[in-house]
Amino acid sequence: MRKLVIIPTYNEKENIANILNAIFSLQLHYHVLIVDDGSPDGTASIVKNLMVQFPEQLFIEERTGKLGLGTAYIHGFKWALQNNYDYIFEMDADFSHNPKDLERLFLACTNEGADLAVGSRYVKGGKVLNWPIDRHIYSRGGSLYTRIITWMPINDPTAGFICYSRKVLEAINLDQINFIGYAFQIAMKFTAWKLGFKRRDDWRFENTMAKFIWLVPEKSFEQPKQTNKRFF
Repeated sequence: MRKLVIIPTYNEKENIANILNAIFSLQLHYHVLIVDDGSPDGTASIVKNLMVQFPEQLFIEERTGKLGLGTAYIHGFKWALQNNYDYIFEMDADFSHNPKDLERLFLACTNEGADLAVGSRYVKGGKVLNWPIDRHIYSRGGSLYTRIITWMPINDPTAGFICYSRKVLEAINLDQINFIGYAFQIAMKFTAWKLGFKRRDDWRFENTMAKFIWLVPEKSFEQPKQTNKRFF
C-alpha cells in the first residue's frame, strides 16, 4: 500500500531537513510531498538537495506566493490521487506532530476499519504542550463551538494530523473545498462525516505547542458515491 505524507511549507528551513530525515528513518515506506509556497528562506532548495538522497521517496510541488494551508493540501490531495497513493497524510513541518505517530494513524485505517484517522488533542489522554493559555482557550473554545453548530461527532475538528484513505478523497469534491486556513480542516472532516465514512479521533495526540487517540469505528457504511453537494 502506497503512503504519502503531505507537508505544506513556508519558511521552514530550520525544520524541513530534520522532519524529512525523521520520517525516512522510520523505514516504513512513507513517501513525502512538500508543497512549498515560494518560501523566500530557501526551503525548496533544501528539499531539492535532499531529493538526491531520497529518490522516488521525496517530491516537491512549488507554488508562487503564500496561497494558504487549505489550497496547499488540496493541491497535494490531487497530486496523491493522480499518482495512485492509497493513504494520504496531513502533517506539519515543525515537529508539532511526531513522525513516529504516522504509523498509528495508518494502522487505525488498515487494522481498525477507519476510513480516516484524526490525531486529537481534546480527548482523554490528549494534551497540548507549550501553548500560552489564551491560545489554548481559543483552540478549545473553537472546537467546542464547531461541534455545537455542526453536530459533528469529532473531538478535534481543527486537528491537522490526519490519515485519509484514498476512497475518502475520491468521494469529496475537492474543488468545492474553498477554505484557506483552519476552516479547511473543519470542512474536510464535516464533508467526510456527512458522506458516512468511518473515522477514528479517539487517538491520543501530544502536540508540542500537542497524545493521540482513535475514534472507535461505529458501524459499516456503503462506499459513498462521488458527490457534488456542497456542505460548506
